[in-house]
Amino acid sequence: MVVIGLGRFGRSLALELVDEDTEVLGIDEDPEVVQLLSGSLTHTVRADSTKEDALRQLAVHEFDRAVVAIGTDLEASILTASLLISFGIENVWAKATSEAHGRILTQLGVQHVVYPEHDMGQRVAHLVRGRMLDYIEFEDGFAMVKTDPPAEILDVPLSHSAVRTRYGITVVAIKRPGEGFTYATPETVVKADDTIIVAGRTRATERFSELG
Repeated sequence: MVVIGLGRFGRSLALELVDEDTEVLGIDEDPEVVQLLSGSLTHTVRADSTKEDALRQLAVHEFDRAVVAIGTDLEASILTASLLISFGIENVWAKATSEAHGRILTQLGVQHVVYPEHDMGQRVAHLVRGRMLDYIEFEDGFAMVKTDPPAEILDVPLSHSAVRTRYGITVVAIKRPGEGFTYATPETVVKADDTIIVAGRTRATERFSELG
């Protein structure tokens, strides 16, 4: 995996990938940033990612996954993404700082455009509005929520609580104190000190978390 642009977003992403045992080539123009991360990533190189020759010398064209994490320099972001697309890299992800920026990246052929600040803002808004412990929203208004269980579903098997019929959500997993998460079944009995993960339409998961 190659990550181009090692600012806050790119750095966090690259370090997380390394923690998950993924080899990462990190590229940035700032020598101080490159020096800082030289011992943390698989390879860290100072280079101008808008130059095709520089990227080819680093064998970037041989990667099948690349992330353009450049945020402040829109021209560099767009030129870099254009080069990666021209290389025929199968999966290109790019950070966008605005809808217009994202639209240009999409028109270039970038398969995955992400809006970190916008997405994080939405996520935090959902968290502060309800009692959920964590929140992930997918496409088409579908979400998964980590939350405390409401009293209405305690001490009976999930099949008896009619949670799907009453609330429009499905309890996917359950975590007992001191244990890891396990898949929930119709026979699972939820206790007050458990933590649960539920899935369903976004608004339904929000309403359910507010019961806890």
